[in-house]
Amino acid sequence: MTSLYPLKFIPILKERVWGGNRLSGEYGKKAGKKGKIGESWELSGVQGDISEVANGFLAGNSLEEIIEVYMGDLVGEKIYDKFGREFPLLIKLIDANEDLSIQVHPPDDIARERHHAYGKTEMWYILEADDKAKIYTGFNQEMTKERYVKSLEGGDIAQILNIEKPQPGDVFFIPAGRIHAIGKGVMLTEIQQTSDITYRIWDWKRNGLDGKPRELHTELAVDAIDYNTYESYKTRVDPELNGTVNIIDCKYFTTNIIELDQTIIKDYSLIDSFVIYICIQGNAKLEWDDKSINLEKGETVLIPALMETIRIQPVPSARILEVYIRKIIEE
Repeated sequence: MTSLYPLKFIPILKERVWGGNRLSGEYGKKAGKKGKIGESWELSGVQGDISEVANGFLAGNSLEEIIEVYMGDLVGEKIYDKFGREFPLLIKLIDANEDLSIQVHPPDDIARERHHAYGKTEMWYILEADDKAKIYTGFNQEMTKERYVKSLEGGDIAQILNIEKPQPGDVFFIPAGRIHAIGKGVMLTEIQQTSDITYRIWDWKRNGLDGKPRELHTELAVDAIDYNTYESYKTRVDPELNGTVNIIDCKYFTTNIIELDQTIIKDYSLIDSFVIYICIQGNAKLEWDDKSINLEKGETVLIPALMETIRIQPVPSARILEVYIRKIIEE
């Protein structure tokens, strides 16, 4: 069997009522005739939106097809045993030209019971943020289900939400159950469980792309929300030049940040997992054996689990998010 190699995929672009044009402009995504591009799904195993390989001899094959062939060599043995052909993470770039809806994602137990699917825990890494940009995450006061419902019915749901002023480099961890919304003027990358289940709570009284009000999931959301308040909703991790610094480590994914201005060698021999690189600044060259590929700003690449060593050569500098699954939690 021909050796696996770092895989790039064709972005799946999503037109959204709140989308803009930065993904097709600054980030080089080919939008064609599409208008407001809100999301670029960089790596997806979601049914109906499964990524297609863009480079090398596997070009044209879907992510699901190559997992079926290469199994644990591609994703890791324990990951394949648990998820089979379904790739467990979804990677997106998001351009919020307007406020997104206030929403919540169900945890695994509710998603399994209602939708026969996984829940949706996610994280955001802020790439760009306008001066007046906002991130809505969690509640700003002690909350109960009854108080929440009263605020929602009164149309002032935004008044009870915690609001953060995002800056490039900020990280927001959004566990399933946490109410949230991305505000106007934010560009970010999102790492999440493979799930497209969203309960839309409030949509600012606007219409969708079809001119009709978008569906709300008021009743479904009530029992999925975490009504606790927390001391902190934002994470700030400063990169270490030519080192690897952890940002988020949860049971669904581990995300690190790598900032470099000189070549480094990454050893993945002890990680039974695929590795994802998301280039968020600059450019780099990935080298293995006697081969190489370029990784440019806004690009995502999947490193197969059987590849134990990768050289990353910045051109001349780069900042990269490194994502993998550190430990499979049996349920």
